[in-house]
Amino acid sequence: MSPAQMTNLGIMASSLMFGVLMWHIVTAIDLNFFINFENVPSPARVFTAFFAHVQTEIFWTHIGVSMRRILISFSVATVLGIAIGLVMGRSKIARAFIMPYIEVIRPIPAVAWIPLAILMWPTEESSIIYITFLGALFPIVLNTLHGVEQTPEVLVRASQSLGASRSAVFRHVVIPAALPSIAAGLAIGMGVSWFSLLAGEIISGQYGIGYFTWDAYSLINYQDIVVGMLVIGFLGTGSTAAVRLMTRPMLAWQKRTR
Repeated sequence: MSPAQMTNLGIMASSLMFGVLMWHIVTAIDLNFFINFENVPSPARVFTAFFAHVQTEIFWTHIGVSMRRILISFSVATVLGIAIGLVMGRSKIARAFIMPYIEVIRPIPAVAWIPLAILMWPTEESSIIYITFLGALFPIVLNTLHGVEQTPEVLVRASQSLGASRSAVFRHVVIPAALPSIAAGLAIGMGVSWFSLLAGEIISGQYGIGYFTWDAYSLINYQDIVVGMLVIGFLGTGSTAAVRLMTRPMLAWQKRTR
């Protein structure tokens, strides 16, 4: 690890420690100025509850169920989203046909889909996966479309002048040029998929970290609410980091061209 990376890690760790310290201070003095921290649990209570939960099987079941739902829905959204974005980017007819559906459906929040999803799909599990899939799909489609549109026309014409076929131009020019935007869309889609998943789990789930958090709220168990929130944050961060790590080899050509 380079000195610059070590410095960045040190700054990040210091930032997190500062945040925990401020959290401890405002809960210790029961700060109630514009924002009320009187009922917010302290870091010690939250960490104690967390370490108690990690020793139980049901807590890991909640995490495992959420991760499985994310894996299934995000994988399907990745395949379909990239394919739809590439087709829309290279075909004006396909774009004119598909774009109205995207623009109408995309603004609908995940919570609004829940009643219809329950009616459409045979099980609650499939309805939650469907809602999560929708959350991840649109960022992937739009970022892929943007990447294809940003392909330098001079590269396309240069490859055509050298005798490249349309399929060769698509494989060797358009897709590599769109990869940075596709990678960004995958990272954004992963974050949105967690938001959509939790909305589905809160309303219609029986397991999952979103259900765990909502159940803690129903029982007025404040420390477990924060435990669920923090676990969601770390799982989302880890999932996004995994997506970036997997897409990094596909973007190695960028470093060679700089």
